[in-house]
Amino acid sequence: MKRLLSLFVLLFVISSLIFSEVQMIPASFKETADKIKESVVNISTVTVIKQTNPFYNDPFFDDDFLYRFFGIPQGTFKTRSLGSGVIISADGYILTNNHVVEQADEITVKLYNQKEYKAKVIGKDKETDLAIIKINTNGLKPAQIGDSDKIEVGDWVIAVGSPFGLEQTVTQGIISAKGRIIGAGPYDDFLQTDAAINPGNSGGPLINLNGEVIGINTAITSRSGGYEGVGFAIPINMAKKVYGDIIQKGKVVRGWLGVAIQDLTPELSKYFKVNDGVLVSQVFTNGPAKKAGLMRGDVIVEFDGKKIKKYRELQSIVATTPVNKVVSVKVIRKGKEQNLKIKVGERNPEAVLEPEKPEITQSENSLGIVVADITEDIASQYGLSKGEGVVVISVDGGSSAEDAGIMRGDIIHEINGRQINNVNDFNEAVKTVEKNKQVVVLIERGNSMLYLAFNVR
Repeated sequence: MKRLLSLFVLLFVISSLIFSEVQMIPASFKETADKIKESVVNISTVTVIKQTNPFYNDPFFDDDFLYRFFGIPQGTFKTRSLGSGVIISADGYILTNNHVVEQADEITVKLYNQKEYKAKVIGKDKETDLAIIKINTNGLKPAQIGDSDKIEVGDWVIAVGSPFGLEQTVTQGIISAKGRIIGAGPYDDFLQTDAAINPGNSGGPLINLNGEVIGINTAITSRSGGYEGVGFAIPINMAKKVYGDIIQKGKVVRGWLGVAIQDLTPELSKYFKVNDGVLVSQVFTNGPAKKAGLMRGDVIVEFDGKKIKKYRELQSIVATTPVNKVVSVKVIRKGKEQNLKIKVGERNPEAVLEPEKPEITQSENSLGIVVADITEDIASQYGLSKGEGVVVISVDGGSSAEDAGIMRGDIIHEINGRQINNVNDFNEAVKTVEKNKQVVVLIERGNSMLYLAFNVR
């Protein structure tokens, strides 16, 4: 009997430990929804549009004519839109999406108790599509803020907001994926969810079963413009930094290295003799990386103690690194590991970045491209700055260079690590390229440098 009782107790303890780690499906989401409802607001905006008559000097095309025959309204009129937000402080600070309030001339916030207040924009960040607005009141209930790094694919979540103006709408789903890149901005790192998100949900919270905000609902992917099971939320950890910077500094401050980077393809990994990391394709003059000795062609494998595999990872880590912090950066340079110390600078998105400065002569070659020296005439024709390198005049259709993505107007700076200053350098470098062997070309396109690797046919 004692043995049976002991076995029963043991099974009870084991089952308790197991179920304590399992997130059970609740019979109702009411308790969770109740925790957030007073912290979610409805945001309505008014934008004043001024439509002017393009034929204002012609009395025949007056405002009445344009409206009657072409339906073009003239003068001043207003457009209205709706969104959502989440209260983050008792004294009236509210987090929402930038696109909800960006063009607004008037912003009205309606609380859970139906009271309405005029709001003003405190700060905006277009790059993450986040904004902070404020209403003049106190005693509000701020939302509990969670940790988006701890949320996992498959976890239950709840979206709250005002889709189509329907206030306090609650929908449930799961986290479908993490780290989604949808082309919304340079810091895409979205949580994907199948909780119903529709127009009007933007700026509202995505919460876990503890009622903690783990994301800000932002976008959907849809052919119809409505819910199709694919919604996206900005991780709250990203929003916390934006909010903190705006409140404390009046703007969002991001770290900056002064480099252009790209992911490694299998061909580039083989050429640079690395398995993981991010390839430096350009180093900007007077930037932190340049001063620390980072070079084009280096592969960054570790930054401030964190392993780096993808360029989005490095971009995000650098952006959140405090300005003026000295970090250790591990790179692979020509197959050998090196450690650098870099003092992180402050990113200025408005700045114009200058890359390192490293008779028309044309060359046709086994690569299937025609190149020319960059004369003044060529520079004018292609909108280039006269300098080092050769410009691609044409690319043979079906060639390996075309397949690799080399385009007319690209400037070639290196072939297999060899510096190209003119057509003569180019011709000498091409002589060393063998058919059915890999070639790595460094090109300049627009304001960016890019490595391309391909086999010569």
